[in-house]
Amino acid sequence: MFSSIAGGLWRSTQDAADLALAPFSDPVIRLGVTGLSRAGKTVFITSLVANLMDRARMPQLAANPRILAAYLQPQPDDTMPRFDLEGHLGALLGPEPYWPEGTRRASQLRLSLRLQPEGMLAGVQGPRTVHLDIVDYPGEWLLDLGLLEKSYADWSAQALRRAEGRAEGAVYREALAKADPAAEHEEPAAQALARAWTTYLDTAREAGYSDLTPGRFLLPGEMEGSPVLTFAPMPKPDDPTRRSLWREFERRYDSYVRNVVQKFFREHFARIDRQVVLVDVLGAIHAGPRAVEDLREAMADILGAFRPGRNAVLSRLLRGRRIDRILFAATKADHLHHSQHPALQAITEALLRDARDRADFAGATTQAMAIAALRATVEDRVEHGGRSLDVVRGRLAETGRMAALHAGELPSDPSKILSPARSGAERWLDEDYGIMNFAPARLELAPGEGPPHIRLDRAAQFLFGDRL
Repeated sequence: MFSSIAGGLWRSTQDAADLALAPFSDPVIRLGVTGLSRAGKTVFITSLVANLMDRARMPQLAANPRILAAYLQPQPDDTMPRFDLEGHLGALLGPEPYWPEGTRRASQLRLSLRLQPEGMLAGVQGPRTVHLDIVDYPGEWLLDLGLLEKSYADWSAQALRRAEGRAEGAVYREALAKADPAAEHEEPAAQALARAWTTYLDTAREAGYSDLTPGRFLLPGEMEGSPVLTFAPMPKPDDPTRRSLWREFERRYDSYVRNVVQKFFREHFARIDRQVVLVDVLGAIHAGPRAVEDLREAMADILGAFRPGRNAVLSRLLRGRRIDRILFAATKADHLHHSQHPALQAITEALLRDARDRADFAGATTQAMAIAALRATVEDRVEHGGRSLDVVRGRLAETGRMAALHAGELPSDPSKILSPARSGAERWLDEDYGIMNFAPARLELAPGEGPPHIRLDRAAQFLFGDRL
């Protein structure tokens, strides 16, 4: 209790200090970049910064003509790792480009923009500087936000229900059948169940599922093997004793929520102003109706965190702050011909309806958009089966050869995707949707050009254009 009160007083003092110093300091925009696995957070940040430094491909950013310079500066938080921009750019723009490794820890980068003033004071006021602080954190951590509202019993019931309908859950179901939740806790049995649950999470992620909690089981870092990461979901026995396996797992779950999830909120989330949530909608559609429904439920749970008034824990942690703009970005739009981008955006808006409604109710401005932070393909048209197909062409990551992809015709009516997903259908009835693992294209950029993209400038305008 003392640490909670002290932390609240410290945050209140710092918030007051920030407010008092605001008229005498450069404005700061804190942009959070989150998303689920393989949604492209690292590429998004790398391409966004590169295109803000060389802005020839950013016509939809309204302040573009007034940006005199963009340059990197030391980040304000000395305790957080720096986002490895140079290393990621080297991977994407080298002679044999490849996708950089995904996010495995929280990191930060500061980009400063020098702007020419406009309006009546433009002639008498000198240029001003706006700092864009980008905070990147693993999507696996994002999954845990919903745990703040759930007890161990609630989480167990939900997790077991979802695993029951998946072939990937067979290994854990077999391990759980050999355990007795009411039996006295023994550490070897606890570790065996935790390993089996972690194996399930890994295989379910590979199969395209999204709601995989606890997220730190997939990226344990220095906590690997600790009791706080050694539990798993179990059905609650009628009257579990204090020394039972179920009670010990309940205690460890509560410790995980308190010491891992809440700590993440306090240290990385509570000071964010704007948020982009990247979603691999195409990957979920390719995986099938159950993966789409799983993604819808996961995003609805996650985005509940953006409405702090709904949860007493979040209200205390955020201390009155709130994120006032949230972009839901369906990534990998370059896997589709541009004629299908409106359908992808409509499906994303419908898929995230529950999540958007929660955020909108909190007063945040939200928008859905189909983007590609780094365009890896070009568009083409081919003859196939006596008809013309709009396709994209790119270099395959596995072989390096060029290939054409027609991902399937996305329906203009999103209900044709969401209705089978909600009803628990095993597969799509009318269409198969394909994806390919394209490698980054080999690029030769002209002076002043950033990497090619799709709507990254529109995303930037929505996220922070009003603050420039």
